[in-house]
Amino acid sequence: MIEKAKETILNYKGAPLRIMEVCGTHTHEIFRLGIRSLLPPQVNLISGPGCPVCVTAVDYIDKAIYLAKKGCCICTFGDLIRVPGSDTSLAGARAEGGEIKTVYAPSDAVKYAQENPDKQVVFLAVGFETTVPAVCLAVEEARRKNIENFSILAAHKTMPAAYQALKGSADVFIYPGHVNAITGNAVCQRLREEGVSGVVAGFTPQELLMAFSVILTLYPKGEPFFKNCYTSVVKEEGNIPAQKLINKVMEPCDSLWRGLGIIKNSGLKLREEYALYDAEKKYSVPDIKGTPNPACKCADILMGKCKPPQCPLFGKACTPLKPVGACMVSGEGACSAYYQYGEKI
Repeated sequence: MIEKAKETILNYKGAPLRIMEVCGTHTHEIFRLGIRSLLPPQVNLISGPGCPVCVTAVDYIDKAIYLAKKGCCICTFGDLIRVPGSDTSLAGARAEGGEIKTVYAPSDAVKYAQENPDKQVVFLAVGFETTVPAVCLAVEEARRKNIENFSILAAHKTMPAAYQALKGSADVFIYPGHVNAITGNAVCQRLREEGVSGVVAGFTPQELLMAFSVILTLYPKGEPFFKNCYTSVVKEEGNIPAQKLINKVMEPCDSLWRGLGIIKNSGLKLREEYALYDAEKKYSVPDIKGTPNPACKCADILMGKCKPPQCPLFGKACTPLKPVGACMVSGEGACSAYYQYGEKI
């Protein structure tokens, strides 16, 4: 299977083609596995906005820092700590005395709140559909156990509206398999009917090579297509129990994406009956407008308008040890992938 897929890729003689790997994990795996070196010159890979840390707006980081300075204990996944806000990062806030705690799951934050009833614990709920069910379960657990010193600062993003906003950015999308495992394929099927082609891909060498092989086989036929190349995990209907849990605890809202701006109904917030666990309401967080570094090209990179080496800061002022933008911080970011694997423009 692998050899046949490689042969299809190497022998592609079709028209120029722009493929956007929406998912940041795909970006890194495609680099790491050397798949880029197999692609003919007329195939242009574009890294999209499929990294939750990267698309989290500066405003959100500033709000988290605001809560830390107000005395809340901020619980978060590790990558978010180093993402620059307007003036500093959560790492900077910690250096100034704020309590910033790394956790591996939302439930860890609930446990910490239960064990420390004198502290106000806020979990930074960032991520796509993949991580939302775990956050919902944590909120439900806190509610069931009457843990009132736990809340979340929500910045969840959902992909369907983002795909609409990205229409025209590429000829074919490689959809994130872990997102489709939750949502199912209905959105991708609708996009195909609107003329947008795409495949759902897994993350192993076989699954990624198969996805590229399918794209380079179907694209020359000239008709919009959709193919699920991750059938071992992604089912047409998705994960129904997870969808029901999300709909019970959360509801759609407009959301600000770094690079894409405000996209209508592309976020999730807690329903009113869970307002006790909404940190923005609980602590009356002001409407903070963040100011990203104007020289940083993260926004354009996330939109596929330029590649990381085209940013004047890339590899100079901005490195993994001293990141200026979120795309260099994140383990799924395009800039960190280009820096690590050394591809030029």
